[in-house]
Amino acid sequence: MDEKTYKRLAERLDALPSGFRQQRMVRNYAYWRICLHQKRQTGCPTPCDYVKHSEEISERIGGDVHTVGSMLNGMVANGLISASQVEGEKGYSLMPFAVGFYEEQERTMDEELARLFEDYMQQTFEIVLRIEPQLHRVVPVNETIQTDMEVHPYESIVDIIAIKKAWCVFDCMCRKQKVLIGDPCQHPVELCMAFSEIPGAFDGNSHYKALTQEEAVATLQRASDAGLVHTVSNSQKGIGYICNCCTCSCMMLRGISDMGIANTVARSAFVNEVYADVCNGCETCLDYCQFGALSIEDGIAAVSVVACLGCGVCVPSCDTEALNLVRRPEEEVLQIPVTEEDWGVERAEARGIDLDIIR
Repeated sequence: MDEKTYKRLAERLDALPSGFRQQRMVRNYAYWRICLHQKRQTGCPTPCDYVKHSEEISERIGGDVHTVGSMLNGMVANGLISASQVEGEKGYSLMPFAVGFYEEQERTMDEELARLFEDYMQQTFEIVLRIEPQLHRVVPVNETIQTDMEVHPYESIVDIIAIKKAWCVFDCMCRKQKVLIGDPCQHPVELCMAFSEIPGAFDGNSHYKALTQEEAVATLQRASDAGLVHTVSNSQKGIGYICNCCTCSCMMLRGISDMGIANTVARSAFVNEVYADVCNGCETCLDYCQFGALSIEDGIAAVSVVACLGCGVCVPSCDTEALNLVRRPEEEVLQIPVTEEDWGVERAEARGIDLDIIR
């Protein structure tokens, strides 16, 4: 396939709510090279629209329906596009770059692809990260929230896990990528999690390590103990994964640490609070805050409510229990889209995109 086709694909991806910025890609063709890398492994028909059946796609590109169907299923297996049941038939659709195509390449990632992804992030992903509503939102560590406080189910990481029927853990794409480019961080790699409404959905899957609910909670605790921030998709319903993130590797949180963007992920409904009467100013908590929200003023810890994302990672580090999460004033609590579709509509409106065009 020629360069023009891949540039068309980049344009189609940018028409999705998530966005795929390409202004600078015209010069270096990083995404074109990413796709070419994958084409050498999988084969790739021309881009499909929002949701199309294999018959429609084969008519469009002039191929045999069985051959095209096989190619499409291969692309699904390799995390290049997504598949779903539409009116009783299998339909195929484009997968956003993030969250989507990028994360799915964990299974086929090599050094070449890792460097291409890094080039893309450094050159253009900053624009995507600045758009609201954000791709991800922070959910705090449960034991850091006061027990007498109102907490909605979608604000509780344990409640999110509890309503699912199947759980799994797998390698973090971001940390694996940093390892491959020779810049690893100290955090564990196998700590990202996914869920399903279907019992046994991950059993026998070579890519995912299936967990029981108890094991999922224990894995979540392991992530918390490692100082990782819990982030999920930015909606109340339909949450299918938890990314246990760090500012040294996560492609979204690095927008804060590397690019100085304060809102690359949506903050939680909570904020850290210091009990000055028991704080001894030991500075231990400063090492646990990945967002620079804590400082020592006059020998006492102080919180920047603007910088604090309400993750709660620092709270267990305090030996004197001087830190705790409290609910933000209601006027400061971000409104979370109810469904993923609602999120897509809000994001498309923010970007001036007509969703009817891609459907």
